[in-house]
Amino acid sequence: GMAGIYRPRHPERTVLYRVLFHYFDRFLAEYEDRFQKEYGFLRPVIKDVVERYLDCGNPRCGFARIRCPDCGEDRLLMFSCRTRGFCPSCHAKRLEEWGEWMREELLLDVPHRQVVFVIPKMLRIFFKYKRRLLGSLSHAAVASLLKYFQAATGRELMPGVVASIQTFGDRINLHPHLHCLVSEGGEDEQGQFHHVQSFDDHLLAEFFSREVFALLLGEELISEEMVKKILSWRHSGFSVHSRVRAVTRTEAERVGKYMIRPLLSLERLSFL
Repeated sequence: GMAGIYRPRHPERTVLYRVLFHYFDRFLAEYEDRFQKEYGFLRPVIKDVVERYLDCGNPRCGFARIRCPDCGEDRLLMFSCRTRGFCPSCHAKRLEEWGEWMREELLLDVPHRQVVFVIPKMLRIFFKYKRRLLGSLSHAAVASLLKYFQAATGRELMPGVVASIQTFGDRINLHPHLHCLVSEGGEDEQGQFHHVQSFDDHLLAEFFSREVFALLLGEELISEEMVKKILSWRHSGFSVHSRVRAVTRTEAERVGKYMIRPLLSLERLSFL
């Protein structure tokens, strides 16, 4: 009976599953005419991730038979798609495993801050079509943190940083920005840890803007005139927020798991 009927593993994800099951092929067929001009070339990874999600937990796509050596009872374990960031059930499992690893293996036992780096709307278009620049944006954020710690302490410190790139806003709009979990301070060349409790968001944003300008100028995507224009505005559009503080490793784990949350909230989806 199992092979004849397939239902998604979790009833609450049915809305997402139904939409993709019924409309994804049409979306692919019409993408070039309807969406490519606004959203750019359809990256092959999208088709791959969605097709794997649609087969997640489908017994026709493979399963393992598990038998208890003591009582002899057996059950079937359906293979999952293992895609992070999109499949709700697979991402939830990865989130728990990653959070535990981060708490037990990675984090120093010191207070941490969540530092969010935001770039001006005018510059977001460059990261829309050149996705490789998102990695460079992370390096720009880390460089600004290193310069800030040096300015704050007079020492070259190496903090612990976990950086998460997010390309979406609350309305699933293009909004490339960074969430960083940062130790309050760092180690010097002798391995001694120096605590930095005060974070000046205004100064951090200034350091960050310089790094981003240098990145885009090096890529020949903007001109010196555009840099001067943005800097002349009352609000440049660069901002840094570091108000969220985690004192314990468990609190830092919770912040880290928030940083890599999935794109969609299933509870807020409805089928129209």
